[in-house]
Amino acid sequence: MTLKNDLILRAARGEKVERTPVWLMRQAGRILPEYRKVRSKMGGFKELVETPEFACEVTIQPVDILGVDAAIIFSDILVIPEAMGLPYQMVEAKGPWFEKTIKTAEDIAQLKTADPDDLHYVIDAIKLTKIGLNNRVPLIGFAGAPWTIFAYMIEGSGSKTFSQAKKFLYTQPMLAHQLLQKITDSTINYLKGQVAAGADMLQLFDSWAGALSPEQYNEFSLKYISQICDAVNEVPLTVFAKDAHFVRREMGKLNCNSIGLDWTMDIAESREMIGGSKTLQGNMDPCLLYADYAVIKKETIKMLKKFGPDRHIANLGHGLYPDLDKDKVICFVDTIKEFRF
Repeated sequence: MTLKNDLILRAARGEKVERTPVWLMRQAGRILPEYRKVRSKMGGFKELVETPEFACEVTIQPVDILGVDAAIIFSDILVIPEAMGLPYQMVEAKGPWFEKTIKTAEDIAQLKTADPDDLHYVIDAIKLTKIGLNNRVPLIGFAGAPWTIFAYMIEGSGSKTFSQAKKFLYTQPMLAHQLLQKITDSTINYLKGQVAAGADMLQLFDSWAGALSPEQYNEFSLKYISQICDAVNEVPLTVFAKDAHFVRREMGKLNCNSIGLDWTMDIAESREMIGGSKTLQGNMDPCLLYADYAVIKKETIKMLKKFGPDRHIANLGHGLYPDLDKDKVICFVDTIKEFRF
């Protein structure tokens, strides 16, 4: 079936679009009262992720309420380590927590290479969401980049420094590569499963890219991202590596369609470094949405003009913050949708 609105897919492929398309990271979440209502029915965040009917419902909400040009499946990047045999908990107000972490070669050997059947609840949610969207807009699937997943599996939780994960890279590099390869193989299987279930586009999140030096990033992150880009080419793919200023030129060589920019990355400089063959996504500071409506409109139009009419998918430079006003978010989205070059 033909999508009624395929702006994001065309922009990702570098085709002409009538206007700049827009979606938002963390668009399904606590800024929406409708999300909070669904969440209140569940035992917690993980239960919501693992219940396809409810995951489908909150995935579609931003399309109906915010008017964005794509849905992104409601899930979590840490479903991959759990599918590999390393379960996690989502602790309220603290974030993810792993009771067991990876320390030895035996720990790595005990992990399985995940396949889509291990993540059937996400696959089922994608299938339900495709039906619910009724071809109105594309559905984006996603996964965490291998280094970011590795960091959680070693560290056991979020961290300001990820010093334990980085220590592992320095002291046990061969084991690090073994684990990263297992994560990569699992991620490729998972993303291909998402495409088979109906995902129209994919995004790879490297949330902790900025923790590594350029040399380490090339060795322990980019080579595995590159494997994923080469293997998963059925639909457009975006790579978003937060704080990875130092690797933008190398990212221009990846076999993907688009590169996500955070708000600290200069647009003109990024375009020069990444090159003209990639679509850029981003990159408004989410904190702009605390400003008044006039400022939001002015800064949003300024961003659009800097990116220009071609090869741009409008987004924030990171996810929406939970305390943002829904109407301010709608103002941002509407300003983009109404703007014409």
